[in-house]
Amino acid sequence: MPTAAAPMPHLTVPAARCGPPRSGNGGWTAGALAARLLDGPDDPGGPDVAPVTVRLHRPPPLDRPLPVTPLADDPGALVLLDDDADAPVATARAGALAAAPPAPVDVAAAALAEQRYAGLAHHPFPGCFACGPARQDGEGLRIFPGPVAEGRVAATWVPHPALAEDDLTLPTAVTWAALDCPGGWSSDLEDRPMVLGEMTAVVLRAPRAGVRHVVVGEHRRTEGRRTWTAASLWDGEDLVGHAEHVWVAIDPAAFA
Repeated sequence: MPTAAAPMPHLTVPAARCGPPRSGNGGWTAGALAARLLDGPDDPGGPDVAPVTVRLHRPPPLDRPLPVTPLADDPGALVLLDDDADAPVATARAGALAAAPPAPVDVAAAALAEQRYAGLAHHPFPGCFACGPARQDGEGLRIFPGPVAEGRVAATWVPHPALAEDDLTLPTAVTWAALDCPGGWSSDLEDRPMVLGEMTAVVLRAPRAGVRHVVVGEHRRTEGRRTWTAASLWDGEDLVGHAEHVWVAIDPAAFA
């Protein structure tokens, strides 16, 4: 278990930000912890576009304040703890992206791909904050990535103002959530359910509510229970954010 130093403010994953029914959406949780790392006491303010890697050690519990602490043996890292289980939930560190982001897909092609979204017919977690079809507009992201080529998926996304800050920009946690599930759906997620194990992401600029974006997911490789994917978020020809993921195949009944 990582060695924690002095505690920082708690982080709570609301039930409305779930992935599986009883645990937090991996992208949202990872993004919320990454935001704490980027906005730490030594941060001078303003945009910070450094990549962060977050490893999820266990399903993030919902609606419970979780301590966020720096690591005594790595002061540049944070750990999210669960006092009830005396165990780490996630750790965040400075990261690096291994490859170029998935290439963009035009809006028309992404909109057509949404109609082929496999999760509309069968979804292991239909209430997922990012990609669940059971969510209503404004309470979930409703990103429905469908195939555009072998191992590539895409979807359009117009962020709802209900999920934005007062200036209509999206928080880091919501942007990470948007960059999460499209990676998973580039693999065989409906027949081989997976949960996020690790995510490295960089947000170059905050997406804005009401603006049509395109999200692209790309499968990179699968070895045993683990699958490596990537995702990119675009505003026209401008790259907004980029992520790489490691997924772990699971029995969905364990998360029901």
